[in-house]
Amino acid sequence: MTATIFDKPAVEERASSSLPLRLTLAPAGTAPTLIDGAWWPRSRDLTAELPALTAVLDPLWGRITRVTVNPTFWPVIPRKVPVAGHLVHVGWFKAEQDPHKLLLLSYTAGRWDLLVIPPETSPDTAARLMTAAADPLRVLTASGLVQEAEFFRIAAEADWDSTRERAWDSEGGHGAGRRISRSPAQAFTAAQAVTAQIPVPKEGK
Repeated sequence: MTATIFDKPAVEERASSSLPLRLTLAPAGTAPTLIDGAWWPRSRDLTAELPALTAVLDPLWGRITRVTVNPTFWPVIPRKVPVAGHLVHVGWFKAEQDPHKLLLLSYTAGRWDLLVIPPETSPDTAARLMTAAADPLRVLTASGLVQEAEFFRIAAEADWDSTRERAWDSEGGHGAGRRISRSPAQAFTAAQAVTAQIPVPKEGK
């Protein structure tokens, strides 16, 4: 998989936009899937976060004119967000849209669906999610990917606790009050997140 990281500031007037854009996209030419990539914003403020995202996507996909979210994780949903040179209309669907997904519409290229990685996610877990979202063989929904990553995080922590307890015992510690930990099928090793080639947008899903 060839990879590129989008790390150039997109909009200078907002502090969050002066930082690298954390975005990964599926490889070009892959079959239609539930997710086209992943976006890791730094906050839940759409007014602050969308300008940087659209500044990168507009030249690649055609002008982004509308986005929709699920209000579960977005405390404020503005009707319109000013971005470079135009306005993006913002809508929401509660029952119809995955709470961890951002839907984007371009008037020239069609529709895109991005996994939204929670801003508070640890770098290791975010790296796993970004890699999974760009995997051509992925079959999980946005929420499914988040749940899978949480399982690996818990399993890795349990394995680490078990390793520390064994080391403590070997150094003379006792087993009183020992916590029982489940070992994961395999320890999670955080992979560096990559951004794949830009795929051709898909009309409807």
